[in-house]
Amino acid sequence: MKKKINELELKLPAISINEAVSRSIVSAFVAELDPTVEELGDLRCAVSEAVTNCIVHAYRGREESALGYIYISVRLYDTREVVIEITDEGCGIEDVELARRPHFSGGEPDERCGMGFLVMESFTDHLSVKSQKGEGTSVLMRKNLKP
Repeated sequence: MKKKINELELKLPAISINEAVSRSIVSAFVAELDPTVEELGDLRCAVSEAVTNCIVHAYRGREESALGYIYISVRLYDTREVVIEITDEGCGIEDVELARRPHFSGGEPDERCGMGFLVMESFTDHLSVKSQKGEGTSVLMRKNLKP
């Protein structure tokens, strides 16, 4: 049975500078498991994509004074598994399966390439997305590091 060896909870305003902040904090935290450069790069990219999606899509249309937040949870296990959950309380996704298809974008036409979930999935071992319209989205990513 795997045992949790460390965890991190983080709450950041959904503003663009916090994409880099979250990527840096998560990678520094995961460094405890001594990942390879490639594994660390994979996690940084997946976190960056998930946080960017929150910033760009989750809170669109809100006034600046009503900024939303991004919640990040990172758990490290003795099996060298990293579990990262990134959650928002934004607009939610009406159809998660449709949103996971390549080139789908909920934004303006030609605004985005619609590859976010595909990118996250390609850099992790498991990706699950839960969302409720009007209540927010949660992305759970798992990465098993090499022994």
